Amino acid sequence: MRTREGRRGLLFICILAAALLALFLLSFWLGRYDVPPSDVIRILLSRIFPIDASWTEQMEAAVLNIRLPRILLACMVGCSLATAGTAYQSVFRNPMAAPDILGASSGACFGAALAILLGFSRSGITALAFISSLLSVALVYTIARRTKGNRVTSLLLAGVMIGSLFSACTSYVKLVADPSNQLPAITYWLMGSLSGTRMNVVAFAAVPMLIGLAPLLILRWRINLLTLGEEEARSMGANTNRLRLVVILCATVLTAASVAVSGMIGWVGLVIPHLSRKLVGNDCRHLLPASALFGAIFLLLVDNISRNLLATEIPIGILTAFVGAPFFLYLMTRKEHLL
Repeated sequence: MRTREGRRGLLFICILAAALLALFLLSFWLGRYDVPPSDVIRILLSRIFPIDASWTEQMEAAVLNIRLPRILLACMVGCSLATAGTAYQSVFRNPMAAPDILGASSGACFGAALAILLGFSRSGITALAFISSLLSVALVYTIARRTKGNRVTSLLLAGVMIGSLFSACTSYVKLVADPSNQLPAITYWLMGSLSGTRMNVVAFAAVPMLIGLAPLLILRWRINLLTLGEEEARSMGANTNRLRLVVILCATVLTAASVAVSGMIGWVGLVIPHLSRKLVGNDCRHLLPASALFGAIFLLLVDNISRNLLATEIPIGILTAFVGAPFFLYLMTRKEHLL
């Protein structure tokens, strides 16, 4: 039975990887400026192999300077949010756990709003959002360590409290912001968007995302122990406090990097882990890679809809809510348990 489940999990992971590759290539073809698929492939290969140009400079600029960074970032953010959500749900054994459960998203929103208020550049907004997100989770962990009782419960309660505090700070920044320029910029950032992405933003996000993702994938078999409970995990030789800290730190870095470069994009880290669980089961050895691939597919698909559905681009955070909320209601009304 275990071997059969393992083969089934690997099969779905391979299918998801193939689907992501196909959607990745298809996304270059989608857009208001038409670039034939053959030219898309030749333009991409020209960065590796010497190929005679059969395309215009406008086509090359559209593919390499506009679509490539955005497609890469959509895959990276979707992968990171889904992986972080899976990790949080496993650590806290809570089906409602999401990447913003410890206040990381609220902290990033406050940092970005403050940076916009102070007139920072886009790079400065991203950097301050990232730092503020890490700071909020550091406060949560510090408060949880100083409280008595169950550590997991303390983390959750501290996360709710710090998240509410940073949300209030963001509201105050919006109150004092210039209503003609700064307030619209803050509001648009909070809705989540990948528009205007450049390769320097992708490079900035790639480092913390890799730092957060690699340990989770390496330790994914040990994360299974945290789903068993404290006593059982310790009886099997696991240092639960250290393991939980590592997982929370990695998931927090993934969340902070994602929100810092894309704004508030909800539901990915909540819905995708449950959908992946339906495909590959609860074993984190398969669940984490499947969630990472599925999250990348989902957000890339939603982003393609965002930039092509209407003449005016729809903020991606709105679309993920439209898709994620009804699907999660469907999961809740089914007879099976979410976890």
